Amino acid sequence: MQTISDIAVAGKRVLCRVDLNVPLDDNQQIKDDARIRAVVPTLKHILAQGGRLVIASHLGRPKGARVPAFSLKPVADRLAMLLETPVKMADDCVGPAVEALVEKMQPGQVVLLENLRFHPEEQQNADDFAQKLASLCDVYVNDAFAVSHRKNASVEAIVRHAPVAVAGMLLAREIAYFEKAMARPQRPLAAVVGGAKVSSKLAALRNLLSQVDKVVIGGAMANTFLKAQGVSVGGSKIEADLVGAAGDLLRTAAERGIRFYLPVDAVVAPTFDAHAVTKIVPVQDVPDDWMMLDIGPATAIVYRQALADAKTIIWNGPMGVFEMDAFSRGTMAMAAAVADAHALTIVGGGDTDAALHQAGETDRVGYVSTGGGAFLTLLEGTSLPGVAALEAVRAV
Repeated sequence: MQTISDIAVAGKRVLCRVDLNVPLDDNQQIKDDARIRAVVPTLKHILAQGGRLVIASHLGRPKGARVPAFSLKPVADRLAMLLETPVKMADDCVGPAVEALVEKMQPGQVVLLENLRFHPEEQQNADDFAQKLASLCDVYVNDAFAVSHRKNASVEAIVRHAPVAVAGMLLAREIAYFEKAMARPQRPLAAVVGGAKVSSKLAALRNLLSQVDKVVIGGAMANTFLKAQGVSVGGSKIEADLVGAAGDLLRTAAERGIRFYLPVDAVVAPTFDAHAVTKIVPVQDVPDDWMMLDIGPATAIVYRQALADAKTIIWNGPMGVFEMDAFSRGTMAMAAAVADAHALTIVGGGDTDAALHQAGETDRVGYVSTGGGAFLTLLEGTSLPGVAALEAVRAV
């Protein structure tokens, strides 16, 4: 891929697709602007080079309709503050009025297009919609890693129509870190995989078993693996239809000499409730009507020891229901273990990122990915449509 640093943009209309899908409160105030801050370096670079900056993004799930609650207007105000320059808000993202607004722009000026997903054609990857977006630019920049796993018109189809198409700094950095971890890792390479469902991580786990030296499993998905080992997990949530697949993964790991770590104890409760009575038991002794909601302290120690000699660590998914204080200790312990490791550490996934922030360990890991779904897609060994489109342009 070429990047924005490889080309000149002075005086040119630069359409930069970013992910500004930030959480808003009931008063339309931004609760967390991390995603906006992540793309500021690319945007400031374009402005410093004298580009005419047109920013495109989506917000929420308006389902192809114009929903005022999902307007990007609050984002325009925050962008203006972070970029230290006025940001003009367009009423739409395509159409004659938008074209006229962009045409009048001077070098160093900024226009934010209205929510791309107000048009159903965006998520349909419609070619005519992509052409309309491409007509707004001389240079197209994809700096939206978090949506680059989706075939959306502003991510994939637009590349076929833009005069020049390159990656932004954030997208390039995301790919570089991931390739450093997976394609050229310092070993041992450890993967920490948690979360609720084996089904959502099955493809990733299969691919990881051809790459890593050890796997550490946590979260509710661990229950299904324990069940595959013949452990009674009481009333814990499992995916019965995937017990066989979990067993296959365990056998594959054993055949390849990959250490596969599962919980040895757990924090259990009779109900899924923040105020429920809890106790810590070995995984073999979970009461019939109780459920495992976090890894236990012995498991946290075992997992820390498992990561002690790792040179590269990839973490995706929490160890338990960390949003509830009673079941957060395992995830907080994992955050500390990853932060303490003398390794290249890469954390991906919205819940994992949130847990890392909750633990106060964000500044002590090597890289925190901005994309949950995109990060998981890479873990599966699958190319990202947005990246593949840029690579194809480069190949030509």
